[in-house]
Amino acid sequence: MAAYKKLEEVSTEDISAAGVPPREAARVNGELRRILQETQDDAEETWRRVSSRVLRPEHPFPLHQMMFYGCYKDYGSDTPPAWIPDPDTAFSTNIGRLLQRCGKEFLGPGYKDPISSFLDFQRFSASNPQVYWTTLLDEMGISFSVRPTCILKEDSSHPGGQWLPGAVLNAAGNCLNLNGKRRLDDVVIIWRDEGYDSSPVNHITLNELRTEVSVVAKALETLGLPKGSAVAIDMPMTFTAVVIYLAIVAEGFVVVSIADSFAPIEISTRVKISNAKAIFTQDYIVRGDKNIPLYSRVVDADSPSAIVVPTKGFSFSRKLRDGDISWHDFLERAKNSKIKNYAAVDAPVEAFTNILFSSGTTGEPKAIPWTHATPLKAAADAWSHMDIRKGDVVAWPTNLGWMMGPWLVYATLINGASMALYNGSPLGHGFAKFVQDAKVTMLGVVPSIVRTWKNTNCTAGFDWSSIRCFSSTGEASSVEEYLWLMGRAHYKPVIEYCGGTEIGGAFVSGSLLQSQSLSSFSTPAMGCTLLILGSDGNPLPQGAPGIGELALFPTMLGASTRLLNADHYNVYFRGMPVWNGKTLRRHGDEFERTTSGYYRAHGRADDTMNLGGIKVSSVEIERICNEVDGNVLETAAIGVPPLGGGPEQLVVVVVFKEQKHSEETLGHLKAAFNSSLQKKLNPLFRASSVVAVPALPRTASNKVMRRLLKQQFVQRNQVAKL
Repeated sequence: MAAYKKLEEVSTEDISAAGVPPREAARVNGELRRILQETQDDAEETWRRVSSRVLRPEHPFPLHQMMFYGCYKDYGSDTPPAWIPDPDTAFSTNIGRLLQRCGKEFLGPGYKDPISSFLDFQRFSASNPQVYWTTLLDEMGISFSVRPTCILKEDSSHPGGQWLPGAVLNAAGNCLNLNGKRRLDDVVIIWRDEGYDSSPVNHITLNELRTEVSVVAKALETLGLPKGSAVAIDMPMTFTAVVIYLAIVAEGFVVVSIADSFAPIEISTRVKISNAKAIFTQDYIVRGDKNIPLYSRVVDADSPSAIVVPTKGFSFSRKLRDGDISWHDFLERAKNSKIKNYAAVDAPVEAFTNILFSSGTTGEPKAIPWTHATPLKAAADAWSHMDIRKGDVVAWPTNLGWMMGPWLVYATLINGASMALYNGSPLGHGFAKFVQDAKVTMLGVVPSIVRTWKNTNCTAGFDWSSIRCFSSTGEASSVEEYLWLMGRAHYKPVIEYCGGTEIGGAFVSGSLLQSQSLSSFSTPAMGCTLLILGSDGNPLPQGAPGIGELALFPTMLGASTRLLNADHYNVYFRGMPVWNGKTLRRHGDEFERTTSGYYRAHGRADDTMNLGGIKVSSVEIERICNEVDGNVLETAAIGVPPLGGGPEQLVVVVVFKEQKHSEETLGHLKAAFNSSLQKKLNPLFRASSVVAVPALPRTASNKVMRRLLKQQFVQRNQVAKL
């Protein structure tokens, strides 16, 4: 903030120098003077009024920076709040309304109001699961064919206990049921295909969605698969893909989530681990003027019988394999079925609904089953933290291959909101216009998308005033980029959201009842208790500032209790300390709690890195890089945060068989690494740097010390900057 003047010192000339036309600069300065007289020395109130009364999306970003940093010139070392709740808005949120009705009942005479008592309520949600989750499941209108005997039962076989014992339900059925939140004619999905940006958005009602799902569910019956069989989806997140997802779960099968960007070897790995009996896919993916093959990758992966959706019309770009079925022929199988009164197949709450994958440190992706309880966690997070409810339109560029795809399905449909899907790249003006035309109220992002929007200014001229809040996940965000993002929607808050596939949601997030600081988290997720481990491996006192590996109290609704291809206890609990009588759950992220009570993420504490929102193990990358060049002895892959903040960048450390090498050699090797990684692992992966060392540092047991390499690289960058 050193380069910025205090707001009291800012002149009309300074505002003009930021790129504001003279007449507008005079208006801005006049309004600024009035606000300063009104607020005196209250920096937070000054910023609240400046962000709402002075700044506009069309103003140059340097003006936004001048106002924000000038307002908080003397704030201190912590990042100041970029959004502060007002009582009217806070009290009308889902939690605000609940606390106004039940705050004193839950919290006793110490209850004040939804803003002042929010953290007390968060702690109550974690320490009183029976009351909290009974209330919340009722608030969300969750339907059980058999209700649970209790919320949480102690279970010696699972450190986190047994959730909703005895319950019978269907998570997809709860997306389609009528309840007090919705009617049959409510719009539930809005979508548009790239290239049709001038056309009206498409939409479908709940009644129409129920019909579409029932047709696909009845067609699934004709495959003759036993209930509980795994059925994969490898498609972009289109309207059709969502219908298929809901139909698989509704019919009592298990979705296998595969990202549409994967190479054949990665598709094959996931199909084999899950023992998928069939796979839904698409002919090819259209991105701009490119047609990216998808069905051919599924074929090359030697996948099971495929149901293939044409990208356009009814024809395909290649002949289908023997045994594969066209989408049209598949739907014809349900022609004579009775679909009018279709009902989802209810199952015990512990039955699987979805198999998702998250990279571990062994090189093979961990296969994580979601049960019928996991979607309830996803929907509850959305209800509590993003305030999703009837009337909202929620967009989040994602894919069913990653947890945020299924999360989006349940977070919207269970809560009576509409899901907004753009079938195309989210990086250009087409998506920005879709956000405007669909009247999106909650826009989810990952930082790399925001970075592209800011650099290309592709959102300029579009009206995002319908947005009530943003949410961000997947990787560490940048203060500057998210200040810019908030300014696109008249300074609506960004709710940071961090969790994991194995949790089904977040363990730390933000809230519309708290001030939100950029690139920070303001609260543990509802129902969760998180602790930071000190250097001795034991938890720091709750509420104390500090930095270390994050650990979770194990009682979390929806959290995994099994892995298909690894020992769940060994992965998440072995070697962890005991706190309040229970073994803590390992997560693997390094976190900081600041003196002002915010949380900040510092990346992975283990050797799994996060590249562009995709978690990947060092071993997976090293396996490919080691085979690229015969002169390479070994490699170590590390994720390093850039000096200016933001998501991790991939650095590959190389040991050559012969120590002679040149910068030109490293340049050629970097290009070869990127080519091989993109072909064999993921087309989104790329190394930002290749560094040669004489030998890799190792422990006494011969394990590569990647964290030491990471520290050395960060220190080298800091010295170079000086």
